[in-house]
Amino acid sequence: MTASFPAPVAAQDAAAPLILAVPKGRLLGQCGALLARAGLHPAADYTDEESRRLRFPTDDPMLDVVRVRPFDVATFVAYGGASLGICGADVLMEFDYPEIYAPLDLGIGACRVSVAEAADAPRDEGAMRWSRVRVATKYPNIARRHYAARGVQAEIVHLNGAMELAPSLGLARVIVDLVQTGSTLAANNLVEVEVIAPVTSRLIVNRSALKTMPERIGAWIDRFRAAMVA
Repeated sequence: MTASFPAPVAAQDAAAPLILAVPKGRLLGQCGALLARAGLHPAADYTDEESRRLRFPTDDPMLDVVRVRPFDVATFVAYGGASLGICGADVLMEFDYPEIYAPLDLGIGACRVSVAEAADAPRDEGAMRWSRVRVATKYPNIARRHYAARGVQAEIVHLNGAMELAPSLGLARVIVDLVQTGSTLAANNLVEVEVIAPVTSRLIVNRSALKTMPERIGAWIDRFRAAMVA
């Protein structure tokens, strides 16, 4: 089967503002601090989770910010809805869009993609000897690749939330999820048994936009690079 990829982004009006996609939720405040160090200040309701507005002007007339779900940032950038974005490495690993270039590790939002299982699960059989395992996750591609690398077939139960319930309710033997402190795992009688990959947030850009607007996009990459050491 031939892979289907996003169509190249159309050339953008040079007079129109660029769009930067940022993730809602736990990273919004850290993104705001990073933007401030870059000398960029979105409209006041940017950090208001109750605000129904999704696109925010900034004090730079050539850049607007859109606030979307963390998993959607990469898709907005890959399909050209946004020229730039701030995106967790977990999302880039999961979708692996060839249209995205990630020039900077911003060093914010540090966490990890991990495997967890019930604290009272038997461990004498050894995960390395499994031939098949049922996994609850919102990262089906990451989970499949992880287990395929050791010759284990992963049967995926695709959940978008509440993964921690899956082992106790018999949906799956293990979960693959994003872990920051591990407190949610502990509260649900789970233990982290393996780290698949550390995660931080990256500045991402649309490759076609970079090709057609190298000076504009390059200037923003440089500005964020300077903000990291500000």
